[in-house]
Amino acid sequence: MNNTVKTGNLSIGQGAPLVLIAGPCVIEDYEITFEIASFLKNLTEEIGIPLIFKASYDKANRTSITSFRGPGMVDGLGILRQIKADLGIKILSDVHRISEVEKAADVLDIIQIPAFLCRQTDFILKVAGTGKLVNIKKGQFLAPWDVINIVKKIESTGNKQILITERGTMFGYNNLVVDFRGIKIMKDTGWPVIFDATHSIQLPGGAGTSSGGQREFAPVLAKAAVAAGADGIFMEVHKDPDKALCDGPNSLKLDDLYDIISQLVAIRSVLA
Repeated sequence: MNNTVKTGNLSIGQGAPLVLIAGPCVIEDYEITFEIASFLKNLTEEIGIPLIFKASYDKANRTSITSFRGPGMVDGLGILRQIKADLGIKILSDVHRISEVEKAADVLDIIQIPAFLCRQTDFILKVAGTGKLVNIKKGQFLAPWDVINIVKKIESTGNKQILITERGTMFGYNNLVVDFRGIKIMKDTGWPVIFDATHSIQLPGGAGTSSGGQREFAPVLAKAAVAAGADGIFMEVHKDPDKALCDGPNSLKLDDLYDIISQLVAIRSVLA
């Protein structure tokens, strides 16, 4: 069984086009966020695939106390609401606190459960209870077959709108590895699987007070994931990744995306 999920008129899953979930790691300000979102909208319309725009309003799990976290819930959700209205695009963001779930659900089309919170039962039930499409980021510490327990928690609320996102597994210190068998294993839960190409090449905490990354490998892993059956690709992107305030080392440059996404779509078409 492979379910197709929907948010509005956008379908994700078997038989649907490859979906791109992309945006900056964190909202830096309205202008930068709008510029990236507008670029992605134009790009995906040209290529002919659906877009879900992703940006975080508060990164509560940063490595250092001095790391930039974003504008916070009130200002951040306000920016996302405005971009959603201005561009007419679907919006995804991660929520880190139970107290923020209902307010976030008023703006977001998809609520993301962060990898580090994917086993927090009360939090998961609260997110699922909104009835929104839920994107589970598989924890770096979980095996692919462990995800079924998270899925069952969401399904217990009656919510049948679920995405599972692979983002690599801890492999020693400050390193991740991707087991592409996991895409098939997680798709066997019946729900679409997204591959997070940029977090999978992150080096968690690898730069001392921040995480490092090897962005040159993201396109390679993304192509492998689509060939393995991933229903969508998640990418953090920026117009100047080296100056990004969060996750710059593993973010892709906007100017490089056309060729990368076109190749992914071509691979998906072979499998259709």
